Amino acid sequence: MNPTALSYNLARRRFLTKASCGLGAFAFSSLLARDLDARPKSEVGPQRGTGLPSLPHFPPRARRVIYLNMSGGPSQLETFDPKPQLKDLHGQDLPRSVRGEQRITLMTRTQNKILVAAAQHHFLRRGQSGQEMNSLFQHLGKVADDLCIVRSMHTDPINHDPAMTFLQTGSPLAGRPCVGSWISYGLGTMNRDLPEFVVLLSKSGQPVPSRYWHNGFLPSRHQGVQFQSTGDPVLFLSNPDGIDGANRGRLVNGISRLNSLKREQIGDDEIDARINAYQLAYRMQTSVPELMDVSRESKKTLEEYGVEPGKASFGANCLLARRLAEAGVRFIQLYDRGWDHHGGVTNNITKKIREVDRPCAALLKDLKARGMLDDTLVIWGGEFGRTTYSQGSLGNNFGRDHHPRCFSIWMAGGGVQGGVNFGRTDDFAYNIAENPVSVYDLNATLLHLLGIDHELLTYRFQGRGFRLTDVEGKVRHELLA
Repeated sequence: MNPTALSYNLARRRFLTKASCGLGAFAFSSLLARDLDARPKSEVGPQRGTGLPSLPHFPPRARRVIYLNMSGGPSQLETFDPKPQLKDLHGQDLPRSVRGEQRITLMTRTQNKILVAAAQHHFLRRGQSGQEMNSLFQHLGKVADDLCIVRSMHTDPINHDPAMTFLQTGSPLAGRPCVGSWISYGLGTMNRDLPEFVVLLSKSGQPVPSRYWHNGFLPSRHQGVQFQSTGDPVLFLSNPDGIDGANRGRLVNGISRLNSLKREQIGDDEIDARINAYQLAYRMQTSVPELMDVSRESKKTLEEYGVEPGKASFGANCLLARRLAEAGVRFIQLYDRGWDHHGGVTNNITKKIREVDRPCAALLKDLKARGMLDDTLVIWGGEFGRTTYSQGSLGNNFGRDHHPRCFSIWMAGGGVQGGVNFGRTDDFAYNIAENPVSVYDLNATLLHLLGIDHELLTYRFQGRGFRLTDVEGKVRHELLA
């Protein structure tokens, strides 16, 4: 190559590099001024949308999602899929024709007998639609006409962690983005002072690790943020001793400027996420404590949800979910643990239903009274169902093992058709007889209600495009209003 040409190309390359850095710094300073300024809310102008410019793909039916995740796998036989005919078969061998070639689950494979275990609960038809559910759902039964009960859900994994991971990410292997992160990435924020994706936990039981609300390979700003219903709402949100709000604001802005310089040097998008995290945490110091203070609610509202101020509970989390939704949080996920009933299913599920019945009904009624249910999608369900046969001896304390072949969920609001049930299981609630709905179908339908074509919401990683529904899933229009 001609030395003169080489010198010219090198000089041109240096110029373009410096010019791009300068333009990048200019653009980044504008971004800081608009979105990441650690100033009081009253001094900051409105925020431009942070989602993908191509979204929504079509007019959405829902603006936000409240996902009530019953961790551990609620039994469909004791909740929303009554099989009264099993009472005549209670204690008999499960017919081989029902089980087919399916493997017996791990914890019951050594049992000599696989015995049918009928639910020891009474079911009622509720509402004008006649929705059938356990009679213990006294409060939820009053809003039965708002519920779309799906009895034909099915999944692939047979153990809790891969099943929950699959439900959240579309893969049984950890590392993919969860549904809340995909929605945050696609649609962005509705309130610059709060995260797009918030998680709340209640009770003890099956482990719920933080990777269930992880961003995977998406930018880390889309990871869920865990809130606490008592104490400091977000860990490390409070100022340390000797630091007040003004000092922390200056400190955060100084760190942001240093991070922006590093961003110019190496071009790492994750630095943007780090800056956003610092700035959001600063803004949340003002917005979050007030939002989490349920004592501001009326006595009637607290009673409706069954909330005691200052006491953590699923009811408190449901009330917080309504407040978060009202404040502009786009995806709110509540994990309620304690549904893993390998023993004592009759008594244990009685306790669990009584814990969630009142708050779930209160949430739906509250959203409807505020005109929010029409554009808020509420989902209730676990990661799989339970076996028709007994785990352990068939006495008063029998349990049920994991069963991915079929389970029940319900949805309400957000464009879903109320007062219907969809799908049907066989006479043993062991196999799906009509209209199977996969996890991919559920997630495709959820995204559709938010105005997102699940086949078009993709992210390129390691040489190929990924999506929440992998290469499967179809929108179940039969569920939509």
